Amino acid sequence: MTEPESLPGIVVTGVSGRMGRMLVETIRVSSRARLVGAIERPGHDWIGRDLGEALGGAPIGVSVSDDPLPAFARARAVIDFTAPAATVGFAALAAQARAVHVIGTTGLEPEHLARIRAAARHAVIVRAGNMSLGVNLLVGLTRKVAAALDADWDIEIVEAHHRMKVDAPSGTALMLGEAAAEGRGITLADHSASGRDGITGARRQGDIGFAAIRGGDVVGEHEVIFAGQGERLVLRHVATDRSIYARGALAAALWGQDRDPGEYDMADVLGL
Repeated sequence: MTEPESLPGIVVTGVSGRMGRMLVETIRVSSRARLVGAIERPGHDWIGRDLGEALGGAPIGVSVSDDPLPAFARARAVIDFTAPAATVGFAALAAQARAVHVIGTTGLEPEHLARIRAAARHAVIVRAGNMSLGVNLLVGLTRKVAAALDADWDIEIVEAHHRMKVDAPSGTALMLGEAAAEGRGITLADHSASGRDGITGARRQGDIGFAAIRGGDVVGEHEVIFAGQGERLVLRHVATDRSIYARGALAAALWGQDRDPGEYDMADVLGL
């Protein structure tokens, strides 16, 4: 039997959050990895506590820290679903430690992405707006359908998430928008339409529209609508369990071991 110490060590950032807790549980029950670090922001009341006790259970021998570099130095991978500014800092530190950095953070702006690309010159980064298999298949289908249908077919992306989500459109919706734009041979930045309100005028041909719904405890729902004259084609994915994202992130962390430095996505991980 494989000794636990020989399994790849994983650090989770933002461990008190919804995804952080799910990642911790997913790693702890895995036979392929072990949890070696837990990071929270400075001043958080979990700092210095055993993570198991902070989560309301028995001690697990992993203390929550606000100092990521020592934790990253003893890890093979870092899984990060936090906030853009924090993720950029973690990317530089993970690269310094030569640890695989799995990024599920959304809301990243061009300046954040540029700094992440710089870190990827020195270490493996796997970044995706959504880590689930089903969503990444949906991305591929969206690209193919957009390539097959001309600009007479309007593309609209509708996404729904829980009331606590802070960014819109979601990272997954933007992934789908980028896939649709790529299929069409256009750039999303020049053809994105979101936040319609009031007298907006007729829809501009070729735009890719976005609509966001927030409420309750919705895990994640995404639709890509191709609307033509007299017919519509709708591609849809519904997530009912947040653990799909944690399992995908762990798979990405394990896949990244011994890869060449660079920025990858879930299509690479899944061999799509």
